[in-house]
Amino acid sequence: ERERERERERLLFFVLRALWSFPVLLCEKTNTLIFLQSRVCKMAVWIQAQQLQGDALHQMQSLYGQHFPIEVRHYLSQWIESQPWDSVDLENAQDEFKAKRMLDGLVQQLQKKADHQMGEDGFLLKIKLGHYADQLKSTYDRCPLELVRCIRHILYMEQRLLQEANSSSSPMGGMMVSMSQKYQQISQAFEELRALTQDTENDLRKLQHNQEYFIIQYQESLRIQAQLTSLATLPPADRLLREPTLQSKRATVEAWLTREANTLQKYRLDLAEKHQNTLALLRKQQTAILDDELIQWKRRQQLAGNGGPPEGGLDVLQSWCEKLAEMIWQNRQQIRRAEHLRQQLPIPGPIEEMLTELNSTVTDIISTLVTSTFIIEKQPPQVLKTQTKFAATVRLLVGGKLTVHMNPPQVKATIVSEQQAKALLKNENTRNDSSGEILNNNCVMEYHQTTGTLSAHFRNMSLKRIKRSDRRGAESVTEEKFTILFESQFSVGGNELVFQVKTLSLPVVVIVHGSQDNNATATVLWDNAFAEAGRVPFLVPDKVMWPQLCEALNMKYKAEVQSNMGLSEGNLVFLAQKAFSSSSINPEDYRNLAISWSQFNRESLPGRSFTFWQWFDGVMELTKKHLKPHWNDGAILGFVNKQQAQEMLMSKPNGTFLLRFSDSEIGGITIAWVAENPGKTGERMVWNLMPFTTKDFTIRSLSDRISDLNHLLFLYPDRAKDIVFSKYYTPPLSKAVDGYVKPEIKQVVPEFTTASPDPSGGNPAFMDQTASPAVGHPQGYGIYSNMGDSMLDGDGEFDLDDTMDVARHVEELLRRPMEAQWSGPQS
Repeated sequence: ERERERERERLLFFVLRALWSFPVLLCEKTNTLIFLQSRVCKMAVWIQAQQLQGDALHQMQSLYGQHFPIEVRHYLSQWIESQPWDSVDLENAQDEFKAKRMLDGLVQQLQKKADHQMGEDGFLLKIKLGHYADQLKSTYDRCPLELVRCIRHILYMEQRLLQEANSSSSPMGGMMVSMSQKYQQISQAFEELRALTQDTENDLRKLQHNQEYFIIQYQESLRIQAQLTSLATLPPADRLLREPTLQSKRATVEAWLTREANTLQKYRLDLAEKHQNTLALLRKQQTAILDDELIQWKRRQQLAGNGGPPEGGLDVLQSWCEKLAEMIWQNRQQIRRAEHLRQQLPIPGPIEEMLTELNSTVTDIISTLVTSTFIIEKQPPQVLKTQTKFAATVRLLVGGKLTVHMNPPQVKATIVSEQQAKALLKNENTRNDSSGEILNNNCVMEYHQTTGTLSAHFRNMSLKRIKRSDRRGAESVTEEKFTILFESQFSVGGNELVFQVKTLSLPVVVIVHGSQDNNATATVLWDNAFAEAGRVPFLVPDKVMWPQLCEALNMKYKAEVQSNMGLSEGNLVFLAQKAFSSSSINPEDYRNLAISWSQFNRESLPGRSFTFWQWFDGVMELTKKHLKPHWNDGAILGFVNKQQAQEMLMSKPNGTFLLRFSDSEIGGITIAWVAENPGKTGERMVWNLMPFTTKDFTIRSLSDRISDLNHLLFLYPDRAKDIVFSKYYTPPLSKAVDGYVKPEIKQVVPEFTTASPDPSGGNPAFMDQTASPAVGHPQGYGIYSNMGDSMLDGDGEFDLDDTMDVARHVEELLRRPMEAQWSGPQS
């Protein structure tokens, strides 16, 4: 039966590989087949994981243990991969009930699997699975959130290992291969360190044994000397008889002691030199982990604040740091034992100085490890509003291995200014200095036995007040940076060493009102994107190259809109034209240009009352809240100016339209379409509606507005509008109930209103009974003279604000009972 199961898994694995080989063919099939493919891919993670080899397989196996047996993962792989583990908020205690249900489901599945086992082999498996069910129930019954945390970590690491294993042929393959090689180098270095540490342990034991024997012989020498001294009390004849023998013994023993003392001294020097080599390798390994891997993790964490990919888990880093801590501590104990042996039997020579230096070096190494691994796992929000609850998590990566949790330390959070942060890094005395008051700012670190993590979860902090410093020049309050300082004190090794640890959060901008959010976000984005490692807090370049900013903007846009469709090269050219007030459409013209912070979010765009960032942020907000599906469908060109829209539409049939973001209004989108000029037969022109904003879309969605306008026929370049937008249309309203008529608002443009059947059927055609925006005749086209219409804006676009007020009034009237509007009984 097991062989048949393995054969089925191997067959499914090869089927999966075949499916992945023909993605285009599959996409041309039915939605059912596409869904089946995604489901199979999800179910197949464990099957693929079993194909891992070498170091990747070893890393995968190390994910499992008593906290979660690998047999459970194997026999419940399909069930485990189908559960919504990511839907549980680990920081929210209210989700504990949801986690408890998932734990109960896991236990039930295990018991069900156990009950179905038959035969001789099945009997043993039945007992084993039943035992695991009881074990998981007892382990996680009081802390079900820890089970979710554990399984989420396992699934994340499996997928990461699979991505690394399968990406050698992709464009990112080189980087992944390099990362794998680096991990292999770290693993090899640990093996070498383990061998060196074991070698010095053996040498130390040999030294101790030889020294103990030396002391025994030394005591024998003292006994012989005492016997020689006692001969003086004997008669001369007896003394002459015994003295030569004792003197011969003494000479032999003293000669042996002299040789052995030199041998012991050599053993001590050799051992000290080996410890020097081991500590040098330990320091090198520590540098590779702390200064490379951990710094890279922190950089990924910072970029994740701009919408970059998640920084990834800390478990691999923690396992490395714990191995470092274990080996450093073993070597420290060996050095202390060597020092004890030296004190027990002092032999003149350089060993005393060498041991003092070794002890100082190993203490310095472990101090660096402890202070560097006190990190912020979950950063506080970088735009921090006063009087608002926020959270953060601090973690000590070596807390479990150094048994810090035996006497749980307390962590304190304080908000400090940029200047105070600089002083902290210079080790200047800033005790009791802060730039504000944080409520609930003390938390005890907790040790989670199942995951081996020591962390402090600040769940209910709140910034009560903030003390700002004097601002420089044109700097605004939303450009002032603060940071949250987390500090603690704890002892290691039974109070042998006491550490005071501190860590600073990413820069924080404090606001007191929501209107400051977009400018504060600009400060955070610039800092996250362009901060350099090891900088003085919180210096960033005043100017960066345009391609660098493009990368940051694209990352932010994709994250905010939650889309895989980022900014195209054409979109970025449009943004460059706006940022540099340029008309060039050649991307190469902008590659070597630098953009300053002032151009980004301090100086207003020419002829506008807002900055480049404020305009871009408005586009993101509008798209995120109301236009996300249309952006993902490719229905919104967006980053097109009015002149470009005219050129694009004039080559298309009447009724062709496109959607572009407004140049003149923050967070606005307009519809531009081509149609006949009613003033001149046979002449065509491009029309532009007054931009819609969030306020408009809360009344009626974009798709419904497009549906209302019958003169809009084709989405640029040639897609029928109903094919693109019909799936988002609001269903027709039901008939009147209890004598009330349900209101309905529709958008019309008077000059383009034509009678047409209502799509719901049975109702009369909807004309322009409600007020609607007037049509603007842009002056730039030279077709109409300037019209004195109060509903036109300065650019000749339709103004919906006034007309929508009338529409709301009509809606209010329609909500009233019929007898309140017309006399007589209801019909």
